[in-house]
Amino acid sequence: MNRIVHFEIHAGDPERAVRFYRDVFGWEIEEWSPPGAEMKDEDRYWMVMTGPETEPGINGGLVFPQGPAPAEGQPMNAYVCTIGVTDLDRSVDAVLKAGGSIAFPRMAVPGVGWLVYCKDTEGNTFGVIQMDEKAQ
Repeated sequence: MNRIVHFEIHAGDPERAVRFYRDVFGWEIEEWSPPGAEMKDEDRYWMVMTGPETEPGINGGLVFPQGPAPAEGQPMNAYVCTIGVTDLDRSVDAVLKAGGSIAFPRMAVPGVGWLVYCKDTEGNTFGVIQMDEKAQ
């Protein structure tokens, strides 16, 4: 099988997006550039470390979008990444405090856990899930 090994978050205001993901999930995010490369502003890239390499999960990047932002209310037309958390309510509160919003409210994923879809400060949708096999 082929596995997802990297993700990218599109951000019109990368510094704001970096603050959001650091504040909400504690991710380590550092700007990256190839050695000796002259980078135009729109080519800047940030590496996103979501956790230790010894734990399950993937890391990714943060980039400037290469086109217009999706219109409000537009149906999903990309992959949505879901982040596993230990306390869903605390994580959703952190999303709201950091300037994000709720895209779809808390729902049970029977036998798996509780899921909320959120939007970051750039309008990107992502899931937040707390595993709980008793969810109905």
